[in-house]
Amino acid sequence: MTQAISVPAQRSGEMRVVVPICAAHFVSHYYMMILAPLFAFIRVDYGVSYTDLGLALTAFNLASAVLQTPAGFLVDRIGARAVLIAGVGLGAVAFAVAGLVNSFVVFIAMFAVAGIGNTAYHPADYSLLSDHGSSARISQIFSYHTFAGILGGAVAPATLLVMHSYFGWRGAFVGAAILGFVVLALLIAERSAMPSERLEEKHRSLRAAGKVADASKTDNHGWRLLLSPPILLNLCFFILLSLMGGLYSFFVVALAALYETPATIANVALSALLLMNALGVLVGGVLASRTNRHAAVAAVGLAVAGVGTALVAVVGFSSPALVVLASIAGLFVGIASPSRDMLVRAVTPKGAFGRVFGFVSSGYNIGAMIAPTIYGMLMDHGQPRGVFLFSAICSIVCIGTVVFGFSGRQQRTVDV
Repeated sequence: MTQAISVPAQRSGEMRVVVPICAAHFVSHYYMMILAPLFAFIRVDYGVSYTDLGLALTAFNLASAVLQTPAGFLVDRIGARAVLIAGVGLGAVAFAVAGLVNSFVVFIAMFAVAGIGNTAYHPADYSLLSDHGSSARISQIFSYHTFAGILGGAVAPATLLVMHSYFGWRGAFVGAAILGFVVLALLIAERSAMPSERLEEKHRSLRAAGKVADASKTDNHGWRLLLSPPILLNLCFFILLSLMGGLYSFFVVALAALYETPATIANVALSALLLMNALGVLVGGVLASRTNRHAAVAAVGLAVAGVGTALVAVVGFSSPALVVLASIAGLFVGIASPSRDMLVRAVTPKGAFGRVFGFVSSGYNIGAMIAPTIYGMLMDHGQPRGVFLFSAICSIVCIGTVVFGFSGRQQRTVDV
């Protein structure tokens, strides 16, 4: 009877930690999408070019790419929860200021500040989840986290446009900032429910007493770890995944140029892809909890997604078939995600979750800076087929980073 009661109690305590972290990840992806639906309105208001306004995204991604690894070191040194709270607060303040201050220079600067805030999410989130989640459920917990981020990006355009219709783009920015402050309050209110914070405090006190080695001062847990082949392959994995996902921004226009696909059908196919991607993350979390062959799961998911994307490039499918194929590709990309997170965790020593996840996650921002140029050049040179083929190639090359990065002894489980 005691055991039967303790398991639900353990999961309840676990979810009190997981829910606010997932809410923070929701906000992070919401903020990543804040400019896209409001782009035209902001450009007209400030009287700037598309290139000028694009500097905001460049500033955001550049700040995130450069500072995410240092943020990971900070997570391991002072504690993940403090860094996460600072990151959420910084992003919320940045978008509030961007909406309230009528200055384009300030607007660009605030996107850079928001990019700094964005560096907290992955290193802090994965450190907290790894410290607190039970070994049997950690893959599912990772899938909840990823799903929350996808959901944040998915609901952002519609909700931002609704706020714009009532309050203008500035009001939409302030509304997004309020969302961040709500999540910030949730994180602060749940302080007592985060036992991982107590573990961090205990670790710091023991380290101060000389009983635990400072991970940041050891080669194994410092830059030598980050520059080891498994971690570098992880970084390449995340860069390629980001390059692969760059297709989504050009999906509709590429289909129109290649097959004269109506915008309505292309948007339905894209929506189906993104929806099934979110569903695939949840399916992948369950699958990853039932097998230790995470490299195989990730490889199969990427292979199916790559083949599906390549088929779109070479075969003019009917509208229903296009939607089905896009759905399958999105589903299998999602299925690969939790196994990907488990693979990163498997090569990360204790006390280094923040820096490792911060380092490899910077690959997202690196890819996000490169992808628009590559896809844009393909479209400008009349190669819409190349848009799909490039994404498919990135997916297939990703398999190599999995196979070579997590073979044999590197596939170990880190106990927490």
